[in-house]
Amino acid sequence: MADEDLQIVLDEAKEAMDKALRSLKAEYQKVRTGRANPQLLDGLQVDYYGAPTPINQLANLTAPDARLIVVSPFDQTAIGDIEKAILAADLGLTPSNDGKVVRIPVPPLTEERRKDLVKQLKKTAEEHKIGVREARRDALAMLKELENDGALGADDRRRAEKSVQDLTDAHTKTIDEMTSTKEEEILQV
Repeated sequence: MADEDLQIVLDEAKEAMDKALRSLKAEYQKVRTGRANPQLLDGLQVDYYGAPTPINQLANLTAPDARLIVVSPFDQTAIGDIEKAILAADLGLTPSNDGKVVRIPVPPLTEERRKDLVKQLKKTAEEHKIGVREARRDALAMLKELENDGALGADDRRRAEKSVQDLTDAHTKTIDEMTSTKEEEILQV
């Protein structure tokens, strides 16, 4: 019984920490580096016939070279709405259309902007580390509760706490690695 309970606690903690990693990865994909990347537009909602619709459901997004994103709408009548949505998203990008596609030139980042982006990265990383630590706190509270209920011995609880801490350390290290990789991408000229 105690082993099953321990495994449930560890699985829940791991799932919560993995969720923080997935969220961080999604956030980092939206951060602009020096190269054009269609993922910059992920999560962008276009007002399409009165309904907010994700841009990737309205158009094909490509990056034919390092300084250009091309948005090819499936419905040509939506081209104006797509252009308005990109401008309204305040991404620092200026789209232009030729009636068939929307071209978005991606200007190189200034040194100051690169440093601001690195600060944002570190702030985002810290927020996700807090999520990992909250998962650890919840797991430790569940272990304490199991011990108080008599379903778990003190030695087993300490061993399980060490497992939870090892899991926390591994996830924190992964967040640090992801952050330094993204930081290198941003600072690369």
